[in-house]
Amino acid sequence: MKPTRLILVAVGGQGNLLSSRVIGESALLADVPVRMSEIHGMAQRGGVVESSIVFGDAKSTIISDGEADVLVGFEPSETLRALNKCNSSTVVISNLAPLSPFTVTVGSGVYPDLNNLQSLIRAKTANLIAFNAEVLAREAGNVLSVNMVLLGALIQTGKIPLTKETVKEAIKTKTKKAFVESNLKAFELGFSTANSLG
Repeated sequence: MKPTRLILVAVGGQGNLLSSRVIGESALLADVPVRMSEIHGMAQRGGVVESSIVFGDAKSTIISDGEADVLVGFEPSETLRALNKCNSSTVVISNLAPLSPFTVTVGSGVYPDLNNLQSLIRAKTANLIAFNAEVLAREAGNVLSVNMVLLGALIQTGKIPLTKETVKEAIKTKTKKAFVESNLKAFELGFSTANSLG
């Protein structure tokens, strides 16, 4: 099976780790070969968190510059920061709800313009699916389910070898009971939104 390389980038607390677990569990359920990196970053401190997942026959989870088939960004400026991992065939899915870093909050930095940011990503990649995942997460009943919204969008693209059914099964087993319903709703909202933007 030809390798498919996926990178997830987020800010600590956005649920990158849970998303990675759900993807890994889905791959196991579907009997798809998968390798996952350790999560890199400072999840507890609002720092950048990056995880690499490789499906298929691959010796390593390292995704070098220009090698990502898919990039999912939970935060717009982090999506832009990971652009070096992409190439002209990469599909990018990005949340457009910014989480301003400390430097911007205290006035010593400037947050990138969202329209500019999207133009830069579109110029370098095959397709950008960008929307405000936070709005959909709220609609699903849990603002913390941004990760599930983006997961739904990812599955809709068909760029990774997982089905909607196996991912929903993994969401049921990998998330706390209290959040299963809102997470499944968030996943469906992300899936249908990506379908309409695709």
